Amino acid sequence: MKPFLVSSLVAVLAAASMHATADTASGSDAPASCAIAYVTGVGGSPRGLSEYLASPSPYNYLKDNELQCKVGDDGRTSNCTGVTYLRNEQVSVYDDSDPATLTVVARVELDHGQKYPVIVVVQRKDARCK
Repeated sequence: MKPFLVSSLVAVLAAASMHATADTASGSDAPASCAIAYVTGVGGSPRGLSEYLASPSPYNYLKDNELQCKVGDDGRTSNCTGVTYLRNEQVSVYDDSDPATLTVVARVELDHGQKYPVIVVVQRKDARCK
């Protein structure tokens, strides 16, 4: 009977240690998946964000390439280019499948003080889950 108890105890401990190892191996600095997040940082079209990150002068790139979108009669935006700075902006997470970026829907000022929902890409490190 004692060998059965010992082998059962060893099996339970092995299973628990494997579970703990799996939990720590999957950990990362990126925020967990969430529906609502707050973003402080630069976001924009996929091309705009990648050009901003590759730019030798990010400040000038941000200043010279403001986010611009076509706004339809129904208030929907399309064909966005450029980048914008988001300051603690509440966003809806649209796609979190990329390990380095998140695609989010943010309310962005486009025309004379009017804010519109725009799909932008942000760096994952700039977002924190609500």
